[in-house]
Amino acid sequence: MTAFHRQMEQMRASGMLGEVLRFGISGGITTLIYIAVYWPLTHYVFEQRHAVYAVPFAFAVAVTAGFFLHSRWSFKGHATRDPDPLRHVKFVAVQASGVALNGLITWIGTAKLGYSPMVPLLPAVACATVFTFFLNRQLVFK
Repeated sequence: MTAFHRQMEQMRASGMLGEVLRFGISGGITTLIYIAVYWPLTHYVFEQRHAVYAVPFAFAVAVTAGFFLHSRWSFKGHATRDPDPLRHVKFVAVQASGVALNGLITWIGTAKLGYSPMVPLLPAVACATVFTFFLNRQLVFK
């Protein structure tokens, strides 16, 4: 058995593989929600160089949907130790760090490098997704 297969078997046995798959599907849904808010704002409301201003609005809508998807499906069976208000505060804090990372990448791509607002979208969302997955798993839905 190769190292990759052993790692996958460990992830499957621990339940993490299912979490990663559910998180990815939920992330895909929230990414579509994010784009549905971000794209019109960057094309009709904010100038291209100010695309970063659309990030908090898009993140707020996507995070609201994401909390319900992640708490009820992605990380189902977790977070039984923390009372709900504490979990909500932790989730918001994790998402705030994700929006900061997303905003930084968007700002660099649009304001500094002059790209279209859609160019930094994929790296921004991908980096924020990976970052928040591990923070959510370790801090929010443990």
